[in-house]
Amino acid sequence: MMMDGKPEETVGRLLTERNLTLALGESCTGGLVGHRLTNVPGSSSYVLGGIVAYSNEAKERLLGVRRETLEEHGAVSGETAIEMARGARAALGADIGLSVTGIAGPGGGTPDKPVGLVYIALAGSVERVERFVWNGDREENKALSAEAALSMLKEYLHDHRRE
Repeated sequence: MMMDGKPEETVGRLLTERNLTLALGESCTGGLVGHRLTNVPGSSSYVLGGIVAYSNEAKERLLGVRRETLEEHGAVSGETAIEMARGARAALGADIGLSVTGIAGPGGGTPDKPVGLVYIALAGSVERVERFVWNGDREENKALSAEAALSMLKEYLHDHRRE
């Protein structure tokens, strides 16, 4: 049985095999998902680009997140995450959009939305949103979020062989 390498390598192979493209919308990870994906040689054939939209204004203007969504649910919400994924996909004309929004810490948390809360969303032939709460420091939370985003994408690609 062949073991998979790093998730970004597996994702790259699967995207290439399926002739699919990817766009990223990142907030709390600050481009870390894109960084990992573009460390793989040949990634320019499937990674169309990424938008790091840290402010709410950037999420609205660059990723098409609706102001009502931000006001009603907040920047760190499943609703915002899926709009970010859809927006990245549309902005770059990709087959799949992947997004991450969250509170990396150490500040910014509330009882309802603690530090380490992250939403990751994928918009492709189906849509998926997952919620995580990490307990690391800022860098660990960013790394865990990037890893979870790549895992979500890998799982999606395994599950949807015929896009």
